[in-house]
Amino acid sequence: MIAGGHTSKEYDRKLRILKDLLLLMGFHAERMVADSIRAFMENRSQIAEEVILRDDTLDSLEIEVDTLCHEILALQHPVAGDLRFVATAFKIVRDIERIGDLAVNIGERVSELLQEAQSWRLVSLPIMAEAAQHIFARSLDAFVNLDEKLAEQVIVDDRAIDDMNEQIFRELLSYMIENTENVPRALKLIFVAKHLERVGDHATNIAEMVIFIVRGSELRRCLPSSF
Repeated sequence: MIAGGHTSKEYDRKLRILKDLLLLMGFHAERMVADSIRAFMENRSQIAEEVILRDDTLDSLEIEVDTLCHEILALQHPVAGDLRFVATAFKIVRDIERIGDLAVNIGERVSELLQEAQSWRLVSLPIMAEAAQHIFARSLDAFVNLDEKLAEQVIVDDRAIDDMNEQIFRELLSYMIENTENVPRALKLIFVAKHLERVGDHATNIAEMVIFIVRGSELRRCLPSSF
């Protein structure tokens, strides 16, 4: 049960299912990001292609979460903390789905990079990827445990990912200036870094929603437009 002492076992069951579905989505999205970078580091284009195909699973889970949220709102009429949780789920599911899309984008760029003859890489890119995955996982942990302090730390840690993105951009810019033949590959890597930076942004969004659930302010900002 998310909050309060609601007497309906079916209602409590649906709230638990909703949380489990969001966590399952988060698990899939996190693995997609990790595998897209692993494909690049290990020169395995098949892994990148598998990441792209797995997006369908994430999209199906998003529809399932949306359907369940509407069902709970329409039939169970949640209040207080439960209402905040369900309303926030509408937001969180979008962020998780978008992280999956970003993993697909990375997978597509990686597939292109692995077809090129150039072999130089960025040591900082897998470090950035690990950092982005880490704060995404922590944002989900904050959500599961309604941990406001952990959510606040996620928001702070996202700044380091922003800094890494700027560092990688400057490094790749120097490669392009040094030799114009490096431009196509460098641009693809810039896009990969930008996608990782956006993963951090979506993790921050989730953390902010956790803080909203705990503090219970500005509910109208999280309600879907249809309600």
